[in-house]
Amino acid sequence: MMKYPQILLVIFLSSIVTSCFQNTDFDQANDVVITPVVELDLIYFDIDASQFYDVETNTPNLVVRDTTAIEFIDGNDIRDALVRAEFLFDFTNSIPSNFSVNFDFLNTNNEVRYSSFTQVNAGSASLPVETIYIDNVENEEIENLTSSNKVVISVTIPSSSSSLFGTLNLKSKATYYLEID
Repeated sequence: MMKYPQILLVIFLSSIVTSCFQNTDFDQANDVVITPVVELDLIYFDIDASQFYDVETNTPNLVVRDTTAIEFIDGNDIRDALVRAEFLFDFTNSIPSNFSVNFDFLNTNNEVRYSSFTQVNAGSASLPVETIYIDNVENEEIENLTSSNKVVISVTIPSSSSSLFGTLNLKSKATYYLEID
């Protein structure tokens, strides 16, 4: 024998199940657009000031380069769905010098497809300086970016000596905005 609350529960659940299917236009499923956002760590490094000076030859090394594969964006599915990319570069500098930093996105033939540039402010051992750079890529630049499979970072110092000390740290993140229909 059903009790009064159980009867109400059965009636309530029955009305929910039938109401979910009334007046439903299943042709609207073709109009659905999914817009996922994917966040990935991109590049990180710690460059010691000693890397900007060769003690064996007693000469400055004014440019330090690093290459990182970026396999996520060069696939056909991503290439067709990517509408915007945002790169966040977070530098912490305890070297008493400014830096110029170039980001060159290259294809398999090592041709530059997309490029970006920033300045990093000088810091000190007692007071490291944080410099944040955000690069938004959209519109026609997306096609160039998605034809890339690696990024080369070139860190340039204006001058160097054997007495230079400190570190330059980089942490970065890529946020990809996709549209899948």
